[in-house]
Amino acid sequence: MKYELIKKITFLCLTVVCFSCKNNEVITVISPDASKKMVFLQGENQNDLTFSVFYNNTEVIQRSVLELLSDDLSFSGKVSVEKIENSSENATWTSRFNELSTVPDHYNQTKIYLKQGETKLNIIARAYNEGVAFAYEVPEQNNIKDIGLSENIHYNFSEDYPVWSTPKREKGVLTAQGEYRKIPITALEEGAERPLLIEISDSIKIALAEAQLVDYARLSFNKGNASKYSILSSLDGKMGEQKQDTITGAVISERKIEGAKVHKTLPFQSPWRVVMMGSSYGELLENNYIIQNLNPPSAIDGSWIEPGKVLRETTLTTQGGFAAIDFVASHNMQYVHFDAGWYGNEMDNASDATTVTLDPKRSKGPFDIEAICKYAKEKGVKVMLYINRRALEGKVDEVFPVLKKWGVSGVKYGFVRVGDENATSWMHEAVKKAAKYQLVIDIHDEYRPTGFSRTYPNLLTQEGIRGDEETVPNDHTLITMFTRMLAGAADNTVCYYNKRVDNMGSHASQLAKTVCIFSPLQFLYWYDKAPAAPIKEDGLWGDTKTIGNEPELEFFNNVPTTWDETKVLQAEIGEIGVIARRNGADWFIGGINGIEAREVTLDFSFLEANQEYFAKLYTDDETINTRTKVKIEDIKISNKSKLNLNVKSNNGFVMQITKVN
Repeated sequence: MKYELIKKITFLCLTVVCFSCKNNEVITVISPDASKKMVFLQGENQNDLTFSVFYNNTEVIQRSVLELLSDDLSFSGKVSVEKIENSSENATWTSRFNELSTVPDHYNQTKIYLKQGETKLNIIARAYNEGVAFAYEVPEQNNIKDIGLSENIHYNFSEDYPVWSTPKREKGVLTAQGEYRKIPITALEEGAERPLLIEISDSIKIALAEAQLVDYARLSFNKGNASKYSILSSLDGKMGEQKQDTITGAVISERKIEGAKVHKTLPFQSPWRVVMMGSSYGELLENNYIIQNLNPPSAIDGSWIEPGKVLRETTLTTQGGFAAIDFVASHNMQYVHFDAGWYGNEMDNASDATTVTLDPKRSKGPFDIEAICKYAKEKGVKVMLYINRRALEGKVDEVFPVLKKWGVSGVKYGFVRVGDENATSWMHEAVKKAAKYQLVIDIHDEYRPTGFSRTYPNLLTQEGIRGDEETVPNDHTLITMFTRMLAGAADNTVCYYNKRVDNMGSHASQLAKTVCIFSPLQFLYWYDKAPAAPIKEDGLWGDTKTIGNEPELEFFNNVPTTWDETKVLQAEIGEIGVIARRNGADWFIGGINGIEAREVTLDFSFLEANQEYFAKLYTDDETINTRTKVKIEDIKISNKSKLNLNVKSNNGFVMQITKVN
């Protein structure tokens, strides 16, 4: 608990409410600032568990229905309320691993004890200034020990609002790493990922999300049929034998559609179903800590956890490892990561991650991991290893002690299973076990966060993003910034010298991704190698280049990966994004532009008054005689300053701002 200090002011009011046989009382929970509201059990049909959501008196979600299905308990019949508990909390907690170092946690809560027919069920609802959320509890009853359960939520809307959706979930298709489309609610298709951004109006944006998914099936969205404009959320069914595309990781195995989606021992609580709300895309992103707030406080002493910047080493040789360590130590980076192939063919279930058994297609060696870890420790550098889930499932108790003995500090889980209850439970248990061995974790492929990193902060980052490996253009990154990033950290694997940068944007916009795409583990130079490393030309790693000495690399050296404060200065989804973040006394600004050239005005009023600042500005400029064409300018500013920048199509910029003593 060393890094999470909690201050609580809680007021508990227990109310026993009596109802007539005909009508239940409408139950409302309102946010501390009175701008958000959730209303339960409104309407004439007393057989449905209903709710609606309001933002500044606008009904953003009309009367909607929570539907639970089970062969073991009957969730049908008249809904009757037995008791209501109201409570409030005004708290803060601190973290070294977030977009904010001090996180507000302020909400009003209503817990409704009810029956649906003869079945006991509790609804817990919270209203934050940042949005609303609810979960359900199934208590012990009727001598029943466990049940199978499915869940459907029918969200109803007044109009065919635009939503930003991932692709339809099909065999061999990536959804969490897929391309977003702006479509109407009525065009939604199965498997739309969370958070699901919905544009209610120019001044109201909401996102349907999930929090505290630890041992349950994942939810996803589809077009509903409960009303003319309806969204259905449902749970993933059990996955058949795991099959994946060996290049992309896309699942090509079947999922069970019929029957219970989760099997739980009574009593249990569901994950939180969340409605994030804000007046703009930027406000939603600034307030995305609501997801972590819906998770328990840290369960571990995280003093050993170190965020930082990572260099991937792909030669899988001792020489390459030493060269990478030297580069990392001299460039204010913290980790060297060794990718697939060090313990055999990652796609072979027989490959053993307790041994160093090189995949000959990846490396001829030699690769002495213990000597590498020893050298890294001498240089103040940490070592991470990639391990495909095939070598981890059922084996972490054997693998982790060996990694600890070698001196390894972190693991990237690859090709992970996601979606069904078993996959979800295994993943989070594996993160817990990693904490016992002081291993930080990066989860790759389709996994998306729901706030578990608050409870186990050794889970520093994860993928679940269409990142630079996919050669994404700037306009897609500008969608990602205000959709996927609402869920939390994302490992974007920043490229710099690789030729795909020309197709994605510019070198200055690549610099900006370290600020705009939050990740406590920030992988830099994804396809590039340290100057002293052996040359690797086997076609497995893309267009490998040697990292140079261009002057703007000082920005990569200086930029942190975690923050004390975050402000979105400009946000037009798919078009322009400018984010300012503070670490200590220094501010860093990242700006990414889309297809249209534009003038960007930077307003520095967020800076401290009566204080002069020194700013270093990095922009794209074709006249600069380096292979990256980045111009560097020094300027002085204050909180009264404004700066106009002409940013070309698909270009970007970054700034580092420090106080003048």
